[in-house]
Amino acid sequence: MPKDLPWILGLSASHNGAACLLKGDEIFVAIQEERLSRVKRQWILGGSQSLAATYCLNFAGIQPYDLAAIALSVTGSSRDPEHNLQSNPVVKSSGKRTRVFTVPHHYAHAVSVFATSGFRDSAILVVDGVGSPVEDLFEEERKVLTKRIERGSEMISLYSASGTSLVPLEKHPVEDGAWLTSRAAGMPGFGSLGGMYSAVAEQIFGNAMEAGKVMGLAPYGDPEIPVEDFFEIRNGTINFQNALPERFKQKDRWPLRQEEYTNLSASVQKALEEALLFLVKRLRKLQSSSNLCYAGGVALNSVANERIIRHSGFQEVHITPAAEDSGAAVGAAYYALWQVTGSNSRRKMVHDACGQPYSSVAISAAVDGAVGKGIRYVSSTDSISDAVDLLSQGKVIGWFDGRSELGPRALGQRSILCDPRRLSYKDVLNHRVKKRESFRPFAPAILRDEVANWFELDGTSEESRFMLRVCSFKPEKKALVPAVVHVDGTGRLQTLSKEANGKFYEVAKSFYRKTGVPILLNTSFNAAGEPIVETPADAIACLLGTELDCCVFEDRIVFKNVKW
Repeated sequence: MPKDLPWILGLSASHNGAACLLKGDEIFVAIQEERLSRVKRQWILGGSQSLAATYCLNFAGIQPYDLAAIALSVTGSSRDPEHNLQSNPVVKSSGKRTRVFTVPHHYAHAVSVFATSGFRDSAILVVDGVGSPVEDLFEEERKVLTKRIERGSEMISLYSASGTSLVPLEKHPVEDGAWLTSRAAGMPGFGSLGGMYSAVAEQIFGNAMEAGKVMGLAPYGDPEIPVEDFFEIRNGTINFQNALPERFKQKDRWPLRQEEYTNLSASVQKALEEALLFLVKRLRKLQSSSNLCYAGGVALNSVANERIIRHSGFQEVHITPAAEDSGAAVGAAYYALWQVTGSNSRRKMVHDACGQPYSSVAISAAVDGAVGKGIRYVSSTDSISDAVDLLSQGKVIGWFDGRSELGPRALGQRSILCDPRRLSYKDVLNHRVKKRESFRPFAPAILRDEVANWFELDGTSEESRFMLRVCSFKPEKKALVPAVVHVDGTGRLQTLSKEANGKFYEVAKSFYRKTGVPILLNTSFNAAGEPIVETPADAIACLLGTELDCCVFEDRIVFKNVKW
């Protein structure tokens, strides 16, 4: 890599805090704060040193004064003293030539997805709970607000993009930032699509951040609550209603009121899909590109994503794997790069592997440090073959390989794997390993060349690199892999290729040769309430704290209370 390429640091000050370091137009390294602090949804403050920023600089072997630019995106107000970039030790130690930028939150999301799409031009949709306040927006963004309000924050943004230029088309604000409003009892009020889904998560599970649980529960219910109880669409805007919070005034949580709550989940999922289809069809009419980029926390809803892919009218759709707030660090970095260089090289992201690699020496140190604490290990000269043998024997394995993923999806570098042919493994994984609710589904990781043989694509692309689509299994295939078939006959698939997935692809390929099934059950390498593992030591701690059978590293397999 040429030495004269600029180093650019992007930071996301958010409940999914992250840092991203670019070397020229390439993501050199990126990491979420939670992976390092081991605290789920760990915040980063713009005015303070973060573990993530230190991790990035240390891996690159550079100092703050080597940076050409530093950029910050804030969820909330960048004018809050705790987000003052000039107080950040990295900025204080940077050189006089280091440029400093603050990027509005949705703008950072938009850049993150467009910069990694490879598209020459694109429409962009950003949808989340809440972003930057109106006073923090760029002037051209304030001009396209759908409501003229003194106090408010962005919650839906529509852009068109070409080169290094993003043109705001519409900006839908929520007044006073009231995306989620606490009430004395029962469901919170809401003023955004992310807030709508979070309010349901709060009502059912007592935690507004558990949107993924709502999505998993939705197929068990019937969408009996009318969309109009959630919102009405008038004059091109989504107007949220109070009917739903008024309907749920109790504090009962899951597993109480199961029928009522499964129907509530199904209803909010239907409402979300209707709102998103309205937005993407509107966006298609507002600009000329046939490409769509989509980001923001709501873009993690894979069921809704499939509706967009099939029914939006766009020919190509790119959704970034770090669609939630960790991705804003990527967008902030690319925004700064474009300001420094004036060019967008249209580098397409083909795989989400952004963390630092760990050497065999580092793995040995972690294993040696855990010997005597209930583990033993054996050397492996062929970890792929050994992993497939273990999977075929019915073992649940932790798979630790290469550079960790950015964002919430485990894509074969920090994964728990098992044989999808064993129905009982749904309960084994949910209860004994992941320690979570029994209705939660698991993802099928499938060889890309086999996708059309297993899933109903209906003329859509066979690509789903980042586990952000949900497709129906072909009827004759469901019984062959029951552990990865959800109650509605679907799977949140990840497609694997040799080019993009390396050793993980080879594991799936070898499993296919051995069993005739080109699919592995893939779920994130963590227990409930914990971040996905980052280091070898984290992986061993997860092995010791759950009923995983073993953990497969590059050149050794670590066991706990099991003979092989």
